[in-house]
Amino acid sequence: MSATSSSLRTNNVKTNAVKENQQPITGLGQGDIAPTVFLCGDPARINKVSAKWDESKEVCCVREYTVHTGSKDGVALSAASTGIGAPSTAFIMEQLANLGATTFIRIGNSGALGDDVALGDYVISTASIRDEGTTRSYVRPEFPAAADYRVIAALVAAAAERDATFHTGVSLSVDGFYPVNKVLGEDGALLPMSHQGYQQSFMNNVMLDAKAAGAMNIEMESSTILTLASLFGLCAGCICTVSDRCPWPGPGQDSIALDQNIDGAIDIAIAAALQLAQPS
Repeated sequence: MSATSSSLRTNNVKTNAVKENQQPITGLGQGDIAPTVFLCGDPARINKVSAKWDESKEVCCVREYTVHTGSKDGVALSAASTGIGAPSTAFIMEQLANLGATTFIRIGNSGALGDDVALGDYVISTASIRDEGTTRSYVRPEFPAAADYRVIAALVAAAAERDATFHTGVSLSVDGFYPVNKVLGEDGALLPMSHQGYQQSFMNNVMLDAKAAGAMNIEMESSTILTLASLFGLCAGCICTVSDRCPWPGPGQDSIALDQNIDGAIDIAIAAALQLAQPS
C-alpha cells in the first residue's frame, strides 16, 4: 500500500475552512508545508516521491499543483508539482516559501546537451542559464542562477554512494519547448519543431550556443528555482534524469523517455534531503 493512505488524503481547496496565512488558488496554509520540499513538474510524480516516505498526506490538489506533506526517518518533507515552465514554478515557490519552506530540491527530466551525457544519466545542476522571462520579473538578467553548494554536495554524495552515473555542471533553462528544441535533419541540419516549421533566426542557435559554453542539459524550471531561492535567502538544487538528446533524432513521443531512471533520481534526492537535515 502506498505511504499515502486514502484516509489521510485531503483536498484543501474543497473545504470551507480558512487557514492561517492561506495562499491564493492553492488554498495552502500554515502547517501544510515542511521546511524541505521536493519539486517535480508532473503532478503524477508526487505520488512516486511520497510513496517512498514513512507517511504522507495530500494537502493540495488544484490545477497543476499537487502537494503532499509527510516524513521520512523523522524528517518532515513536502513534495509539490510545479507544472511546466517558469511562471507556474515561480507561483508555487512563492507560496511554499511563505509557508516556511527553506530547502528546495528539483527532481526532473531534461535533454542532454553535453556529448558525454547519455540517456539515463543524471545531471546535478551547479547553475542555470536564465533563458526564460519569469526571473526577469524579479531581478536583472545578469544575476546568476546558482545552486546552493550544500545541496550540490549532498546530491553528489548521495549519487556517488549509489554508484550512479551523474554529471555536474550548468543547465540551460528555457521558456519555449518547441522553438528552442530542434529535430536533427539530414547532414546534421537542425529543423524547427514548432507548428508548420515556424521559426525566427534568433531561436536557431540558443541550444548550440549553450552547448558550446559547456551546458550539460536543457530543461524548463531550474533557473527559476535557483534564482528565487537565492533572492529569498533559501537553499536550492536540482537533479534531472536525461530522458532525451537535443537535438531530437525525430519528432514524437518515441524521442523522449520521461520516466527513465526517475526512481533513482527520487532516491538520490531523498537521501540528500535527509543528509541536509542532520545537525551540522
